Amino acid sequence: MFTHTAPAPRPGATAEAARSSASILSVGTAVPPDSYTQKELLEIFRIQDPKVRSVFLNSAIQRRHLTLPPRAPDGTRVMEEQGALLQKHRAQGIDMGARALQECLKQSSADISDIGYLCCVTTTGFLTPGFSALLIRELGIPESCSRLDVVGMGCNAGLNAMNAVAGWARAHPGQLAVMVCVEACSAAYVFDGTMRTAVVNSLFGDGAAAVAVTAGPGHTSPGPRLLRFSSQIIVDALPAMRYDWDDDQGKFSFYLDPNVPYVVGAHAERVVDRLLAGTGLRRSDIRHWLVHSGGKKVIDSVMVNLGLSSYDVRHTVSVLRDYGNLSSGSFLFSYERFVEEGFAAPGDFGVLMTMGPGSTIETALCQW
Repeated sequence: MFTHTAPAPRPGATAEAARSSASILSVGTAVPPDSYTQKELLEIFRIQDPKVRSVFLNSAIQRRHLTLPPRAPDGTRVMEEQGALLQKHRAQGIDMGARALQECLKQSSADISDIGYLCCVTTTGFLTPGFSALLIRELGIPESCSRLDVVGMGCNAGLNAMNAVAGWARAHPGQLAVMVCVEACSAAYVFDGTMRTAVVNSLFGDGAAAVAVTAGPGHTSPGPRLLRFSSQIIVDALPAMRYDWDDDQGKFSFYLDPNVPYVVGAHAERVVDRLLAGTGLRRSDIRHWLVHSGGKKVIDSVMVNLGLSSYDVRHTVSVLRDYGNLSSGSFLFSYERFVEEGFAAPGDFGVLMTMGPGSTIETALCQW
């Protein structure tokens, strides 16, 4: 069974937040079995356009886990219709989500029967019923489990949903809440030779991540307490990251505005300052930063605007290098690497940050 206790708060975090906060117990991740270098993908899809090749090869991504389309008799890849992509989304999502959730529970010594709340997050497809119902059936999670599906919010959705998960945990002390981010980005690709789709196709990878959260006195936890959340939506940039229906391709196509990194960077300082307002903390008091692996330019822009060092974003950069952008679950892959490093000390403060459509920046303040 799982146990969880918050350590005594340090000055700077309010006593009320410390008493009522939820804590992260454990995290688990999963990816498809097949992975490819950027150069291998260019060869597989026979891409010769020098501009497109440059986008792939200068992305700071070495390898991504993907579920590629099946081969045609001539060796090329079959272009999947929207129906086939939705089937991929469902099959890969159930497989990766189940494995990530099982690993997460294993790390916290919790059982499937302990789950009282299940939140599933995805943007790479649409299902009714959603992944929460499908995973309950797949894994034998109690049928009385409360659940929530967050669909279509994009790369920021994991941290946005964690706010809801932490709220449920606080309202149900001693019970286990779990969030699963399931992103089969292979089910959201369009291949049409344009630079628009090339940017998207060079960036995203498949992966799922699960995190277990609980609240209440009398327990112990190695993970941090989630003290508060702050959000910033940049309404002037609503069209900057979006899904469009492509009539020519007969499927959805994701669009990324080239200015996204600069828009996100320009607003990062504002949302972090709001997150810390009233806590007595300054940015210099934050020892650990776990930022969404949104892309090289996004990471660079956030670093510049927040005054972060390359060491501060080492896990963000390494996840981008090894997996690409995993959408809503990216920050949990970074958190997993941070846990494995074992660098956090009791009392340390950290900031979690994700960015996505809206355009939106989500942040959370935590303390070990």
